[in-house]
Amino acid sequence: MDSLRKTALVAGILYLATFVSIPILALYAPALNDPNWVTGPGPDTPILIGGVLEVIVALAGIGTAVALYPVVKRQNGGVALGFVGTRVLEAAALFAGVVALLSLVTLRQSAAGADAVVTGQALVAQYGWSFHLGGSLMPAINALLLGSLLYRSGLVPRILPLIGLIGAPLLLASDFAVLFGVWERVSLQSGLAAIPIAIWEFSLGVYLIVRGFKPSPITAGMNAAASAGPVKQHTTV
Repeated sequence: MDSLRKTALVAGILYLATFVSIPILALYAPALNDPNWVTGPGPDTPILIGGVLEVIVALAGIGTAVALYPVVKRQNGGVALGFVGTRVLEAAALFAGVVALLSLVTLRQSAAGADAVVTGQALVAQYGWSFHLGGSLMPAINALLLGSLLYRSGLVPRILPLIGLIGAPLLLASDFAVLFGVWERVSLQSGLAAIPIAIWEFSLGVYLIVRGFKPSPITAGMNAAASAGPVKQHTTV
């Protein structure tokens, strides 16, 4: 297995790893939907499991950018670096949301009483907006950046990045609709708007695992450089 195939395999696995967060809405539902949850009884384990899953997603997201950067930078270094940056911002927002919910758990375990309700609601609101920015807005920007790189380079079938490039404006429009109160963060409209980006990321991960990169000028240049090996430097005295 050559280095390009390994890169594609690692990137594909990391993309699929970002889907481990699918059950988090169900895991977080008691804390997010009950304003008095912080003062009530019951297990905290679902929240802790959800936090671990979101941390995995955040780290896997950074990993996808790090794995793909050496390849896609040959198409456009600035855009490729921007993709790395937005992946890091996405992870930071997800971490901020996890911190908010873990703080909510700590507050609950301290038995702070009714006085903690307002603080708990503030932490839930912080999580909601952190998730909105990290789990919805940034993936749309990621799709625009990486989708344009992969579409132009021909490293994967163009239908795959095209899904992302079509889905990104839809998701961005939904994000701004949520921001201005047109519809809720958790709604049928926002769910439908997120489907194309989910298809894009999942199909990209599967393709990279199964097939790797398509032959292209980029792969040809990287293979030629690898075959040539290090350039020896000769000095004269």
